[in-house]
Amino acid sequence: MKDENEGSGSSGMLDLNSKFWRTFLTLIAFVLIFAGPTYVTYVLNALDIAYLASVIVGIVLFAVGLVLLFYLIRKKVII
Repeated sequence: MKDENEGSGSSGMLDLNSKFWRTFLTLIAFVLIFAGPTYVTYVLNALDIAYLASVIVGIVLFAVGLVLLFYLIRKKVII
């Protein structure tokens, strides 16, 4: 027996065939990649959080953005 979502490009609750979810996840990936390491690090420094902690948070956000981007490319959401 095949699952309903198997092969349709959707994953769980997210319907990757929906234009809304494709656009939303793509924007989230690019915000995490570009704004994560720059603006989040700057805001955390402005809040007097330790520099090393803010850099680590920026690197983690960058990595999450890259993972999301590669996932979307692999699922052929982004061509």
